[in-house]
Amino acid sequence: MKLLLLLATLATAALAAAANAPHPSTNPSSPVMLAGDWVPADPHAIDFEKLPRVPVQHIVVSDVSAAKGVNQHNYLVHHAGRFWAMWSDGPRVEDMGGQIVKYSTSSDGVKWDAPKPLTGAPRGIGPGSPHYNTRNKEGFRYISRGLWVRNGELLALVSLDEAAGFFGPSLELRAFRWSTAAANWDDIGVVQSNAINNFAPQKLPTGEWAMTRRKWDYNTTGVEFLIGGVRALDDWFSVPVVRGAGGDIALKAEEPIWWALPDGNLQALFRDNGRSGYIFRAFSSDSGRTWTTPVKTNFPDARSKLHGLRLRDGRYVLVSNSNPKKRDPLTIAVSSDGMVFDQLYYVVGGRHVDYPHVMEHEGYLYITHSGAKMSVEIERVKISDLNAMKMPARAN
Repeated sequence: MKLLLLLATLATAALAAAANAPHPSTNPSSPVMLAGDWVPADPHAIDFEKLPRVPVQHIVVSDVSAAKGVNQHNYLVHHAGRFWAMWSDGPRVEDMGGQIVKYSTSSDGVKWDAPKPLTGAPRGIGPGSPHYNTRNKEGFRYISRGLWVRNGELLALVSLDEAAGFFGPSLELRAFRWSTAAANWDDIGVVQSNAINNFAPQKLPTGEWAMTRRKWDYNTTGVEFLIGGVRALDDWFSVPVVRGAGGDIALKAEEPIWWALPDGNLQALFRDNGRSGYIFRAFSSDSGRTWTTPVKTNFPDARSKLHGLRLRDGRYVLVSNSNPKKRDPLTIAVSSDGMVFDQLYYVVGGRHVDYPHVMEHEGYLYITHSGAKMSVEIERVKISDLNAMKMPARAN
């Protein structure tokens, strides 16, 4: 009798969980993004310091803390037999006038060459300019926006705008192309005017490229989705995803990411600057042409940039500052379907760490991030080590 009651209870719980599970078309409003016996009723109550810790190899690519400079907005890619990293390099506070973009390469992802400039001074705003290291409309800055391999060529995307605020009315997304023969980067022009992306374009199931877009006045106009990039580098059309001020949801959308789900539908995740302390989520069932209204999930977040991808084995990982109280630690979550994560592990912390980008290469994850906005660092994780990890009965 007791066994029958137990089985009935488990069956009821399973049905309830299935009924509340998210689905892009049948249940897009489900808030469930973090699940498991270890998850407390209030996910903010997780003791993030006691999460299981992933073994990592720590690597420093660049560190300007001694000069009190800025290293932020880090990106990685593996191309033509080498690892490439790029980031914003500024004089004092992130995104001040005169900020440039630098890069480094490595043969093994562990030992990196000395950093070199990828861009020149933005519109002549160098150390000798009165607008250097200032926050005004006369000073311009570059912001690192991702490494993109398109038609076999390596492109570095950067935004350019006035440094007075976020962002300036002349905002544009530009591309620099790596020239192997000249061993330098050539500015090849505007990819999209009035746009800043978050990560480099990814391929849609349709074969088109896509990336997220914020306009210079995105706080009032909202967040969009750029689709195209096939016929020409500057051939894109834009669709709305999140309305700005006056919208119908309590979301101040920042730094969105997206990925394709196993069935070809798309999922977008949003940092919420409205201080909800949680990630918001939206779905598209038509290759990004339309999106569901973003919903607040139960996945905690510190109002910081996040990144994730689908592994070659089909699982998904999400790297973020999941502690809602501060940008410490960086964690990695694992999901089998890309929508609900049932594992959450500690990667690096004990200090200010943020703005991750993760890539997979030959059995490793390379998680680049910034340390206090003054360093470019990498945590190298063996996927076999990640596979051996297990969640405790309770994480709090």
